[in-house]
Amino acid sequence: MKLLSWKNALRALIWGAGAAVVLGVVASIAIAVYVVRVTEDLPDYQQLAEYEPPIMSRVHAGDGRLIQEYAIEHRVFVPIENIPPLVIDAYLSAEDKNFYNHGGVDYLGMIRGGIRSVIARLRNPNAALQSGSTITQQVAKNFLFSSDQRIDRKIREIVISRRMERAFTKDQILELYLNEIYLGNRAYGIAAAALNYFDKSLDELELHEAAYLAALPKGPSNYHPTRNTEAAIGRRNWVLSRMIANGVISREEGEAAMQMPLETAERLDGDEYLAAEYFVEQVRREVFNRYGQDQLYEGGLSIRTTLDTRMQLAARAALRDGLETYDRRHGYRGPVAQMESFDAWPDQLAEIDPPADLDEGWRLAVVLEMTESDALIGFADRTRGRIPLYALAWAREPRRDEDGFPRTGGAIGRPSDVFELGDVVIVEDLVAEDAPEQTVEDDHYGLRQLPDVNGGIVAIDPFTGRVLAMVGGYSFQHSQFNRAVQARRQPGSSFKPFVYAAALENDYTPVSIILDAPFVASGDAEMRFYRPQNYSEVFYGPSTLRRGLELSRNVMTVRLAQDMGMAPVVDIGERTGIYDDLQPTLAMSLGAGETTLMRLIGAYGALVNGGRLIEPALIDRVQARSGETIYIHDQRDCVGCDVPGGYEFSLNEPQLPELGEQIIDPVTSYQIVHMLEGAVQRGTATALRSLGRPLGGKTGTTNDFHDAWFVGFSPDLVVGVYVGFDTPRPLGSGEAGGRVAAPVAADFLGAALETYSVSPFRVPDGVSLAPIDRETGEPSVIGRPGVILEAFKPGTEPQRGQTNAEETLSFGANALGVDFSSGAPNDADDDDDDEDTLGGLY
Repeated sequence: MKLLSWKNALRALIWGAGAAVVLGVVASIAIAVYVVRVTEDLPDYQQLAEYEPPIMSRVHAGDGRLIQEYAIEHRVFVPIENIPPLVIDAYLSAEDKNFYNHGGVDYLGMIRGGIRSVIARLRNPNAALQSGSTITQQVAKNFLFSSDQRIDRKIREIVISRRMERAFTKDQILELYLNEIYLGNRAYGIAAAALNYFDKSLDELELHEAAYLAALPKGPSNYHPTRNTEAAIGRRNWVLSRMIANGVISREEGEAAMQMPLETAERLDGDEYLAAEYFVEQVRREVFNRYGQDQLYEGGLSIRTTLDTRMQLAARAALRDGLETYDRRHGYRGPVAQMESFDAWPDQLAEIDPPADLDEGWRLAVVLEMTESDALIGFADRTRGRIPLYALAWAREPRRDEDGFPRTGGAIGRPSDVFELGDVVIVEDLVAEDAPEQTVEDDHYGLRQLPDVNGGIVAIDPFTGRVLAMVGGYSFQHSQFNRAVQARRQPGSSFKPFVYAAALENDYTPVSIILDAPFVASGDAEMRFYRPQNYSEVFYGPSTLRRGLELSRNVMTVRLAQDMGMAPVVDIGERTGIYDDLQPTLAMSLGAGETTLMRLIGAYGALVNGGRLIEPALIDRVQARSGETIYIHDQRDCVGCDVPGGYEFSLNEPQLPELGEQIIDPVTSYQIVHMLEGAVQRGTATALRSLGRPLGGKTGTTNDFHDAWFVGFSPDLVVGVYVGFDTPRPLGSGEAGGRVAAPVAADFLGAALETYSVSPFRVPDGVSLAPIDRETGEPSVIGRPGVILEAFKPGTEPQRGQTNAEETLSFGANALGVDFSSGAPNDADDDDDDEDTLGGLY
């Protein structure tokens, strides 16, 4: 019986072993079939060899400063050889310390991950699974698979990881991983993460910062530096501990790094970026139109712009100050909000969102009490201050008369004329410069408000057309409408220099005499007669072309246009790019056609540069992700730039041909520049005179003071300013270009020209300078009062005893026989403001 039992047991063991072998074979076959089935449609991992990840396009100013980025995924691709070893060691310690030793799969790591997953699920059924994936597996998952945790996905990942290890080097796989992985804060890849978290390039990272970035792959949202600071520091320190254990840093280095605070930095934040908002948006539009959305947001373009960040800051400050100054001249429009009760007023005030883009130092306050001499105000931090009565002198009630002209209420006698208790207002610290005749206390504040008016400013290099500064409004956050390039308005008298240039091209000279007397011309079907007027409503008799342009005489300009005909005016208006289709009506000689500030500034550039048409440009160069230049603004061939024989020293300067088509005779353009220098010294552009250097300028003001313009220029810089309401309405009586726009240009030029040497305007060949009396245009001698050197084309200089008065009067006499002899003398129009009255049409 015992023997039988032993035999039976042996037989059973043999059968069991056989069955196990058969089942093993069947299981192996089943597993093999399963693996073949789930891997038969694997994607081609060889596509990684040609992989080009989406890379953000970056915009730089002309001085190299980064001013904007455009991206769907914020990524900067960095080759493995350019990634610092410190960063690589941090990621390998945190994610895959055996990366360079395994064949793509770490089986022991997977077992450890499986055990940890079981334990975690026993504790929490919803706990995340831990896979123990290698970096190679993570690359396979990120590029080729979904991120779910199914068994078939894991098998596919293992298979393709093994294949990748045979097809690529370890460095290639690591390069893909470090440039593709998502690390939160809009950052894909380690280079973008370094920029977005710390505003540093990879080679600038400190040890504790590199360790923090290496902590993020496990879950960026779990280790957010501000929302989950404690967890973020804990994970960072764990990475540091692994780096110590792996011997890549010393214990002393690691422990010192663990003590460092976790401090991040905001990128593209600050005054220079705020100032550039209109500029970079216009750049974005141009690049989008040229290359399309995919290239702009994913193509990794490097866009080098023309922007000078120093000038841009000066332009934004000058425009905002000018708009605020104008706005305060026309009264106070009321509080930001009103509190109905003072219960917990600091908390109430803290809950009120301030208007966007306030000037530095502007803050919200609530009016708590009022006396005869000041208003007591409180801030959200519970501190208090006072708005003294003298600081409220400007805060009169704004009104408009029946014609739409701004008017203001009576003088302010007490704070209660301005405020009610509970008013939430904008205030700013007062300083002695704000009230030089007052005693400014430490707790004194000035009332402020965001301006209702708007405008734009543009500055260009007149020889290349490079736009060095452009601001399209008071605040991009309030309105993205760019008034420098999108607002089409009448330029008024700022167009007059081109009318006078047309005259100089048609045998007039700067001393040609034009009659300034009442003028009437035929109107149209709606209005019978056209009768322009001077700003002063006074007529000055015979005057030189120079005097007419310096003092912006409207009637002289229209009479000049009628005498030579409108065809030359139309021609130069279109030739210089100010207009596309200028109507040949007399009102157009006073700037009645609509154009943009950018187009007008380009035309002034042609006057300054010797008569060449230049196209204002915001972009210098665009390079593809490969570094290839795909666009360049200045395409001139530089003769002599390539020195034969290498870097041998040469005294010969490279020769660059001049940019642009010659559209105005160089002598004519210089004559206009020379006359506009006179406008600065004794005409309507005297706002620039205090700068104490050679400058020219021209004001412009449209009918009923709707728009105010000013263009000023030095030998190497042109700036234009436009001010007006977006929905056109009068700026107010007397609010002309010389008062509203010229101070903005003066403030800008005062700052912008600090780095420019003081030099005269360039005199081209063919200019004859002769002394003349600036009032009469008669020849004179240097040293006499009122004598200037006038610019002539050779042979057109006036001779002693010669006068054009009789000839001038014969063509200039008014058709209606009006007597002009009662007009004031020529020097009576030395005011700084002009209004380009397009005329009474009766």
